[in-house]
Amino acid sequence: MTVETAGEWHGWRAASEAALYGPDGFYRRPEGPGAHFRTSVHASPLFAQAVARLLCRVDEALGRPAALDFVDMAAGRGELVAGVLAALPADVASRARGYAVEVAGRPEGLDHRIEWLAEPPQGITGLLFANEWLDNVPVEIAEVDSAGVPRLVLVRRDGRERLGEPVSGAEAEWLARWWPLPAEEGLRAEVGLPRDEAWASAVATVGRGLAVAVDYAHTASTRPLFGTLTGFREGRETAPMPDGSCDITAHVALDACALPGGRVLTQRDALRALDISGARPPLALASTRPAAYVRALASAGEAAELTASGGLGDFGWLLQPAGVEEAPFRGLLVDVPDHEEQ
Repeated sequence: MTVETAGEWHGWRAASEAALYGPDGFYRRPEGPGAHFRTSVHASPLFAQAVARLLCRVDEALGRPAALDFVDMAAGRGELVAGVLAALPADVASRARGYAVEVAGRPEGLDHRIEWLAEPPQGITGLLFANEWLDNVPVEIAEVDSAGVPRLVLVRRDGRERLGEPVSGAEAEWLARWWPLPAEEGLRAEVGLPRDEAWASAVATVGRGLAVAVDYAHTASTRPLFGTLTGFREGRETAPMPDGSCDITAHVALDACALPGGRVLTQRDALRALDISGARPPLALASTRPAAYVRALASAGEAAELTASGGLGDFGWLLQPAGVEEAPFRGLLVDVPDHEEQ
């Protein structure tokens, strides 16, 4: 590669931080992330309804507190928190407080009951829910050189890369424990230490309740050989350019993020336990109540997308009890086996 001015090169963590969250960053654009990629929240209102059911189960496990918090991390334009509040039964809605945590400004027309914050509140009693947040916490990229040494990957705004210094310190320790790289040139890993720290910080804001992270994920047995760093722009996957023009994302090592008592399962299993199955309605309904059949069929299609293998159903859910003993939360998703999903 041509030698460039040293100041033009940055590690992927710093480059992504500026490109996503800087003054002109991708996540500060007025159109919001929903204009560029489709999450489970955008796929169907069934997702918010399922999260509302989970909040109700947390409410019961906590003994129906006088005030019940729902915190939506990386809230986009507040679609999830608004949907959850709208789906709650009246007796729970009357005690619920909604918080949207997002770097961008509050959108016009958002439900006045939702408080818009740059950081999660402290002492949460209820549910903190982070849907596709951790994949946008910037991380360093490591690549094995010709001598078998993992080195930090440096990048310019135009996406060109070169190798920097060997990975060292806490980042090297994280790689050795969670994503050991064979000494084969070109193999890559995303150093997830900042995500572990971000998740621990978010969980610490929960005084009594449950924290849930939902994301593209992998565990120790399924680490990809060349990493997962990519970009999204206007609904399509694209090269990850750290110039503010696109989203920059990488899958999450959720097993590394988990704190004691945390458990990882698939979105498919979690949503099925929350009554989102994708089962087709009985054909008999088509002749007796045709309009109801059409509505049920459409709902089944949306549920199938949310739980599909090879798609949204493969997302990982990390459930993390906080501020209470784990036992009251083991039954929140009653249909899920006790063992961790891999």
